[in-house]
Amino acid sequence: MKNTSLLCVIILAGFTACNKSSAPVSSASRSPKQDAIQQKLQEYAGSSAADCGRLDVKASQEQSKAASDCALQANESKHAFYVAYDMPGMTIGVAGNSQGKLFTVQSQGTGASANLTGGDCPAQLRVASSGRVTCFAPGDMGGMGAGHGGASAMPEGTPNPHASGQTK
Repeated sequence: MKNTSLLCVIILAGFTACNKSSAPVSSASRSPKQDAIQQKLQEYAGSSAADCGRLDVKASQEQSKAASDCALQANESKHAFYVAYDMPGMTIGVAGNSQGKLFTVQSQGTGASANLTGGDCPAQLRVASSGRVTCFAPGDMGGMGAGHGGASAMPEGTPNPHASGQTK
């Protein structure tokens, strides 16, 4: 009986470890607005979502890749996930639920003047040239578009509905 209990504890510990990200959480203490971002991402993704990390701009390429791989793999297998990136004056995150629906959450500014927005993703999940996961097509974020261009997570030959001016 003791061996069975010990085995169950080890298995549960393994499952818990699998759901934790190796990607670092932002080292800066989170403001209430940043916590609101985390809450919104979790609300969109659901309670069993994989936390793919919350990285700051100083995250290494390996950390960014680990977070991106986590999000892309979860999205591909329709497992709920979320990931967020803290940048100067802005935090942006992406969440996916178990039905494969994608959401984005953004906060611009800091403190009481911060503006939190969220909603459906305008495009498919992809990795931008910055190494961050995004669901904005290159150029869709106005001035931010140039920093978010890059390799698409879509299979080659998949038409991009935003490229020809079509919408969903």
